[in-house]
Amino acid sequence: MTEQQEASEDAVMTRIGQAAILLHAGDREEARNRLGEIWSEIGAQGDSLHRCTLAHYLADAQDDPAEELAWDLRALAAAHADSDGPGPPSAVRVFYPSLHLSLAADYVKLRRPEAARIHLARARAATGALADDGYGNGVRAAIARLERRLAEEPAEEPRPFPEQNQ
Repeated sequence: MTEQQEASEDAVMTRIGQAAILLHAGDREEARNRLGEIWSEIGAQGDSLHRCTLAHYLADAQDDPAEELAWDLRALAAAHADSDGPGPPSAVRVFYPSLHLSLAADYVKLRRPEAARIHLARARAATGALADDGYGNGVRAAIARLERRLAEEPAEEPRPFPEQNQ
């Protein structure tokens, strides 16, 4: 990789970080606009780490839970796109607990507790990639909180297939 390419990629991550600061400061609309602009620039074929990071933050910037889920699914797909072997590369592996935790939270908002439990189990299973630091401890704590919350939710009743209702 040339120095120019590396500088360009660093500029993208800097812009993503600046938009994330806006998001965390409460300016969801401006963050959503800036992140969406970057998404348009890099496109679906852009660097998978950029796409994963962007989609993950774009999910957090959404007001509609279904849109949030769609962006979190894009983030997970981008993380998978970076895998050329049996598992994700270490650069992306650290994001899996958070990605699955976000998906679990999305499904809770959409009142789909069984789907939430599936992604929560995947988040828990991926925590081995997390360091014993503030980020890792925060993700593990969030997983534990959502596990407690879901433990209080009744399991969904099996739903018949539509053709069984005829």
